[in-house]
Amino acid sequence: MTSLLKKDRLETALPDKKPLYSSAEARAEAERCLYCVDAPCIKACPTEIDIPTFIKKIATGNTRGAASTIFDQNLLGYSCARVCPVEVLCVGDCVYNGWGRDPINIGRLQRFATETAVDHPAKNAAPLRTPKPKIGKKVACIGAGPASLAFAGYLALEGFDADVFEKRSVAGGLNTTGIAPYKLQAEDALHEVAWVESFGVQVKTGIEIGKDIKAEDLVRDYEAVFLGVGLGEDTKLGIPGEDGPSLTRDDAKSLGRVLVIGGGNTAIDVARECAGLGAADVAMVYRRSQKEMSGYAHELEGARLEGVRFVENAVPHSFVRDAGGKLVALRVSKAEGGKPIAGTEHDIPCDLVTLAIGQSKLRSLATQFAGVELDAKGCVKADRETGKTGNPKVYAGGDCINGGKEVVNAVADGRNAARDVLAKLSKGS
Repeated sequence: MTSLLKKDRLETALPDKKPLYSSAEARAEAERCLYCVDAPCIKACPTEIDIPTFIKKIATGNTRGAASTIFDQNLLGYSCARVCPVEVLCVGDCVYNGWGRDPINIGRLQRFATETAVDHPAKNAAPLRTPKPKIGKKVACIGAGPASLAFAGYLALEGFDADVFEKRSVAGGLNTTGIAPYKLQAEDALHEVAWVESFGVQVKTGIEIGKDIKAEDLVRDYEAVFLGVGLGEDTKLGIPGEDGPSLTRDDAKSLGRVLVIGGGNTAIDVARECAGLGAADVAMVYRRSQKEMSGYAHELEGARLEGVRFVENAVPHSFVRDAGGKLVALRVSKAEGGKPIAGTEHDIPCDLVTLAIGQSKLRSLATQFAGVELDAKGCVKADRETGKTGNPKVYAGGDCINGGKEVVNAVADGRNAARDVLAKLSKGS
């Protein structure tokens, strides 16, 4: 955790892309909301936040009430406000879009409400959430990312003892270690972890399932076990020259010429971050055309406006290094239909190459639990409404079941699984 909080980290130099509204700005924006009866923005939110209601409360000066409305459905509304692709979710479905007018800035209003209420509570104000008395039951979570934190947080508020086991030395999952810092920095993600811990959740880092604790012991000792393990290691290209000296985040003083391989949202985030840090040149290398990139259109446009170049229809062939092993170029082949064309190899000079081509699945971890199965893609099989797996005491959610979606999807999975645990308890099963 210490390295994540070093003040001289490169990403701390990046400006906030969507800074916190002032009270006047938030109120003015909130007053534009029409409080739609059918509220398409609610339907577009994976956690079904009552968006018109929380916005109306901001407009009337009830910031605390607005935050409470958000947390009813999304305990991690603080981070989701900053990292959600609202342009394709709630904001994308705002009725103003159909009239050719600017949609309501829902994400920034959500950030205003949650950040203001949690970080700057009114004098002598009671906590926004107070856990119920303990009921003598406990749940365990594997992985300390958003899905697990939501599951643990909601049940802790209902009187459960909730233990979260994290293999890494720091909690928060990708919110802490993988989100572009111009959206959410590590300190903010850890602040949200502390918010969930304030409900009585116990986060235990440096603990590996199968090594430090056995899966069968968790199933035996806990009322329910939630798998929020995310995805595995980054996928490699498996081409010549890939293994060699690399440039680390902490010792990089100048990023120089950067190539980002991939066309998804992670690749875009990396490219935009490098551009924001002052890299001499940043290009995204993709095996198909820009139109076929899976990243969101608004993110691609943001990258283009920030000077990111696009090298289309190019397949990496090998890494070119000098006699000392230093990277000097990426050799690529021209591509057609995503496949390399023989004899078209050429070099693109660079100082740094970043891979953003996906992650492996944590198959071995999930299958330590009896009855838990994987699908053909290596994802954990779980009911999408409840998170139930083939083991009646084991639930799963987040990237390990969907292959890699948004933070808000993970939060919804954790919350829904928690609700199913409560439903089972109420039935006495």
